Amino acid sequence: MVEAQLETEPEYASAILGERLDVARQFTHNLSKHGEELGLIGPLELPRLWTRHVLNSALVAPLLRPGLVGDIGSGAGLPGIVLGIARPDVQFVLIEPMERRVAWLNDQVDALGLSNVSVLRARAEEVELDQPLDQVTARAVSAFRKLLPLTAPLLRDGGELVLMKGANAEAEIAAAAKEVRKYKVSDVRVSVLGEGLTEDTTRVILGTVRG
Repeated sequence: MVEAQLETEPEYASAILGERLDVARQFTHNLSKHGEELGLIGPLELPRLWTRHVLNSALVAPLLRPGLVGDIGSGAGLPGIVLGIARPDVQFVLIEPMERRVAWLNDQVDALGLSNVSVLRARAEEVELDQPLDQVTARAVSAFRKLLPLTAPLLRDGGELVLMKGANAEAEIAAAAKEVRKYKVSDVRVSVLGEGLTEDTTRVILGTVRG
């Protein structure tokens, strides 16, 4: 059996990550080296680690504002660690319930010198934060209607959902009409990121939560 090889870094990586590219390279190397053995990524992900995962996550960075951003179910650090790399001017709290993943995230925070990132071991529905979040992200965690009860209560009045989704994002919004009303989410929309730059575009559901 031929061992999977790490995907070559795409030329457009520098356009997305700029001066933070070297740190992203180190994280990608660490994830490629330890991700499968730690159960963070599957065996088929190495040939698309840059495009499907790292840069796919980094495309969200321009949507973030200085403040406190929570990442629900951070897992391997996608998007939380990548966004922490791309936006050193933003404070992040990565929320993850599994102990071995929390250990990995803390190791990466230390190894990459991410002073703007902290890790909290907790289930999203049990999180108790000292202050409400300005924005909240999540990637491949759950359907939008199931994500809303986990994310909206963590936001301040006027805080924003920035939830990474797949091609069915519009349908997920339609299916969540009841939850959107319940959690007072307004201006719900889909933003497509990376068009004209990469084949692996990123879809994000955005929405503002009013208390």
